[in-house]
Amino acid sequence: MPSKGAPSKDRAADVGERPTPAGRPTSGWPLLASELSVLFRRRRTWAMLLALAAVPVLMAVAVRLSSAVPPGRGPAFLDRFTQNGLFVGVTAMLVCVPLFLPLTVGVVAGDTIAGEAGLGTLRYLLVAPAGRVRLLLVKYAGAAAFCIVAPLVVALAGAGIGAALFPVGPVTLLSGDVITPGEAVVRLVLVAAYLTVSLLGLSAVGLFLSTLTDVPVGAMAATIVASVVSQVMGELPQLEWLHPWLFSHYWFGFADLLRQPIAWDSFAANALLQGGYIAVFGALAYGRFVTKDVLS
Repeated sequence: MPSKGAPSKDRAADVGERPTPAGRPTSGWPLLASELSVLFRRRRTWAMLLALAAVPVLMAVAVRLSSAVPPGRGPAFLDRFTQNGLFVGVTAMLVCVPLFLPLTVGVVAGDTIAGEAGLGTLRYLLVAPAGRVRLLLVKYAGAAAFCIVAPLVVALAGAGIGAALFPVGPVTLLSGDVITPGEAVVRLVLVAAYLTVSLLGLSAVGLFLSTLTDVPVGAMAATIVASVVSQVMGELPQLEWLHPWLFSHYWFGFADLLRQPIAWDSFAANALLQGGYIAVFGALAYGRFVTKDVLS
């Protein structure tokens, strides 16, 4: 019989969660490899990635089955799908930025520490010992890895379904210049990288919130609410003085990557802003986690 407070491996497998950390590495790169393995073997992670991939697929199929898309209606570039399938990837990422990407990142980031605490495995990881600072860094690295994979899934699924359903050819950029399909794929990857940087600040917020509770659902919900609140505040002209400090301020700045030559100003400003959020909320998470009682 499992001891009180320690979930059995069978129960953990039934709900798609991680088992108790018996035999899990507790230091350095092996611990990070174990964390990434656990994260990307979870059914919930695959369900979220499949849901993200479904966004460009549904958009492309809807346009393919429709007679015509009126210019200026719907998301940007929607009316260009039939001209060039590579626009599916860009449009899908644009659609996913406000809700779907922050939603999935909020789930992963909110579960980092609170998920272990809720399952009763956090105390074993620390007694092992993994070390609180090392464990905190590994958990954030896992959330950051998801931030890399999620936009790439949207971009690649969009490019794939676009190439399958529509013709692919030279792409006209926002500046009016024309680039080859190969160069356009590189731009898609750059946009995905931009969105990865954009989501790192939200991940740091989620990591901090995850240290405040033993209920992962609460941390997930709070992280998602923080994303919504930031975007709402960013739309209020009365708070214009605050806009440059919101982590969502530069989320749509990737349009500069679709010009010739590429304007890197937004990318740099976004990276600096997200770096500030990582530093501040990483420090708050550290301050909370090193004093957190997880052994009682």
